[in-house]
Amino acid sequence: MNTRKFDLNIEKVLEDWESYHAIREVIANALDENILSKTKEIQISQDSAGAWHIRDFGRGLRYEHLTQNENEEKLKNPQLIGKFGVGLKDALATFDRRGIKVLIKSRFGDITLGKSEKHDFEDLVTLHAYVSNPTEPTLVGTDFVLQGCTEKDIEKAKDLFLRFSSEPVFEKTQYGEVLRKKSEAGRIYLNGVKVAEEENFLFSYNITSLTAAIKKALNRERTNVGRTAYSDRVKSILLSCESGTVAQQLVDDLKRYQTGAIHDELKWADVSAHATKILNSQEKVVFLTPTQLMQAPNYIDEAKKAGYEIVTIPDSVKSKISGQTDISGNPIQDLGQFQRDWNDSFQFKFVDPHRLSPREKTVYDSIPKIAALIGGLPANVKHIKISETMRMETYAFVEAAGIWESATGTIIIKRTQLRSLEEFAGTLLHEIGHARSGAPDVSSDFEKSLTELLGKTGSCIAGTHSNSGLLSKIFGG
Repeated sequence: MNTRKFDLNIEKVLEDWESYHAIREVIANALDENILSKTKEIQISQDSAGAWHIRDFGRGLRYEHLTQNENEEKLKNPQLIGKFGVGLKDALATFDRRGIKVLIKSRFGDITLGKSEKHDFEDLVTLHAYVSNPTEPTLVGTDFVLQGCTEKDIEKAKDLFLRFSSEPVFEKTQYGEVLRKKSEAGRIYLNGVKVAEEENFLFSYNITSLTAAIKKALNRERTNVGRTAYSDRVKSILLSCESGTVAQQLVDDLKRYQTGAIHDELKWADVSAHATKILNSQEKVVFLTPTQLMQAPNYIDEAKKAGYEIVTIPDSVKSKISGQTDISGNPIQDLGQFQRDWNDSFQFKFVDPHRLSPREKTVYDSIPKIAALIGGLPANVKHIKISETMRMETYAFVEAAGIWESATGTIIIKRTQLRSLEEFAGTLLHEIGHARSGAPDVSSDFEKSLTELLGKTGSCIAGTHSNSGLLSKIFGG
């Protein structure tokens, strides 16, 4: 048999590699050849002698393939796992170091491993490939035979590939795939080979469109690639998802924000914002920050009465969704939008002055004298009405005491203001101020202070307080 020795020229041995890392490289090469040659699926099996076979049905390995540092064919194909031509040589060096016998068979020849003197340097003994005539000249593809590795090694190697890991695909996007985790930790695959694990990820991911950062971080070992390299791609995958399954899990996780039990993907503001857009299109929800939960109890009560679910979101997400629409084109129901919608759909419950109580009627009838204090009602005030119900304040989350409707020329005052002359006078003068100036409220604190001042002024000028018992004397009763 004609046998030739081929120096593998391995300069750096990957000391940390176990047997299964080397087996991974052989499987990766077989899977890549399957894709490139468009042939049938690879086979991994054990023969009666206990040797393991990793078999592809492609074009067959040649000894020349062992000379490559980078495989141009693989570099040009974005779907492939392997990019480094040195991967196979790393695997062969590991097999030799771990005492695993190797036989590579193809129609071009049989290859085994051995130690020989380096050409022209007889004092240096290095790892060589021994290339001999093919024992199976009609063999289709390449049969990689390993003697001395265990079934556990094979299974650990297979588990590094999406092809064998049993993680179903939830959704495919142009950037990669969202996968259902098979354990507590999420996995990160690059073109189907595992490169990292994430303890607090909601999903596993197979990134099929590699960025420059990922390519730079993808070392020869293909292990422990850091999150900073692939986080942007994971975000892109999630932001491209629209399937019900992925969306539901994202929004269910988002609902747990207030408990602090959300997964790491939902800590990315862009992803959480996308989840709100999905949730907004599917359910009746209102999104509030923790601060708004404390500030707006009245709105929360109204929202719950209307059948809305309250979902808590961080301020970083609020800033991204405010004024935006969901994936169906509907306005996002944050607190501001709910407030606008609530006020737009609000209906006043007006009270006929003749149905007021005697005490309320006395205060209501003081309108001309209160208006006289400021020179009478402005010409644009056509009506002054009393309502049981009121819209919410624009700058606060409580019912307004009074409202100026410029379109109808109407001042509307809440019935509860008729409890005292001071309250009613203050609210009336406040709304007259809006009617005169046409200016909106500036802030709730300023408006409250102004209203109290106007109320005291009006009451003092009128010469009484509602609890003085002198209303009838001052106002002509």
